[in-house]
Amino acid sequence: MFLLPLCMLYGATAYAAERRHLPLPKPDELKYHPIHFAPPQAERVLLDNGTILYVFEDNELPLLNISAVIRTGSNYDPVGKEGLAELTGAVMRTGGTDALSGNAVDEALDFFAGSLHISMNRDSGLINLSILKKDLDEGLNIFSQIIRKPAFEENKLKLATDLKIEELRRIADDPKKLAFREFKRLLFQNNPAGRFPSTSSVKNIKRDDLIEFHRRFFYPENIMISVTGDISKEEAVAKINQYLGSWNESRKYNVVPPIPVKQKGHIYFLSKNTPQSIIICANFAPGKKEPDAYPFEVLDFIVGSGGFKSRIFQEIRNSRGLAYSTGSFYTKRSEYGVFGAYAMTKSESTAKVLSLLRSIVEDAKTKSVDKKELDWATKSINNNFVFSFQSADQIARQQLMIEYDKLPPDYLATYRDKIANVQPEELRRVAMKYLSPDETVTFILGNESAYNQVITTFGNVSRIEDKL
Repeated sequence: MFLLPLCMLYGATAYAAERRHLPLPKPDELKYHPIHFAPPQAERVLLDNGTILYVFEDNELPLLNISAVIRTGSNYDPVGKEGLAELTGAVMRTGGTDALSGNAVDEALDFFAGSLHISMNRDSGLINLSILKKDLDEGLNIFSQIIRKPAFEENKLKLATDLKIEELRRIADDPKKLAFREFKRLLFQNNPAGRFPSTSSVKNIKRDDLIEFHRRFFYPENIMISVTGDISKEEAVAKINQYLGSWNESRKYNVVPPIPVKQKGHIYFLSKNTPQSIIICANFAPGKKEPDAYPFEVLDFIVGSGGFKSRIFQEIRNSRGLAYSTGSFYTKRSEYGVFGAYAMTKSESTAKVLSLLRSIVEDAKTKSVDKKELDWATKSINNNFVFSFQSADQIARQQLMIEYDKLPPDYLATYRDKIANVQPEELRRVAMKYLSPDETVTFILGNESAYNQVITTFGNVSRIEDKL
């Protein structure tokens, strides 16, 4: 009676043993049905006071995320007071309101385990509140007071100023941070994006400057809000109106920072007594609104941002072992983008690595891309794109930012198809169009040995000093 089960067990064991000796298929060769992905949609509401609201309901947990995006940022810092936007955001968070002191705000948030953060970027400000559903009223009370009536307590401004000055002092001890800061200063010459806080500019900032900055940029029509989590659209609209609906100030601040202009190609060198060199070569590239952004994103992935399989990584690190970190990046704003190839290498190989970076980027104009390389890049980009929709907050924020950046409403829905449809000839075309050596700004941070190599190999090199 046990013969059949024993035979079946023997057969299964033999089959498993045989399978162990079969070669495993390569991940790139796995076959599967195409994955169809449509980004979930948040609901958009225009409030009576001009504020735009995005709501995405998710009842999985009794949590809420409320974010306000403000059309402001460090691009609006006055000359000589760089750091004003950052300090305004910091002291809005710590410096209390007309009704609550800064310490009282902290105590209230701690009491109901709320989290409130404020940050300022180049072209936007962000206020984010995370709370339990049961604490919605307490959280929105604080959130609305900070947005509308920050007190900017003098002692909190002094503390924020001291912390910023200490942060600036430490940049000199971080070669990577220093290198990317000074590189941006060179790339964005004569543009607000190329101005950064210094010790002197931060010391110039007074409380009245924060009050004026807040007055200029914080008004209903200049703010977009997303509410996500365990809340319906109707309840979200009612609650936002309850705490912000009476805020009816109306004004326009129409001064828009200029778009950066292309620079003349040149090599700049910042001397630093360090055994390594940091090399960055950059060009302006297409912005988010331009059709060229799609083939350029694929090009960047193949050239250097695609990790182990990218051309820069393969040639400079894998084949030659000349860098412990190398690759490329492509950052996109609404109106323009920046492409950069970079490497961090020992001083003795500075000139050689720079030559290789230049050669690999130049090859993108002539070196063909075969179907396998193109498929790898487009599939990787599209697969990564799906993971930007993992939470309700991400979903609503993405759609809010599409409107903030004035992109087409179907930008997210059509993104993957536009990446998938990129053709090899488009890659060569955008490489030729945007990656001109005559417009490549090259920045190197390194020691005197590295400088001697670079000037011997490339000739015209300008020394610069950091501006901390």
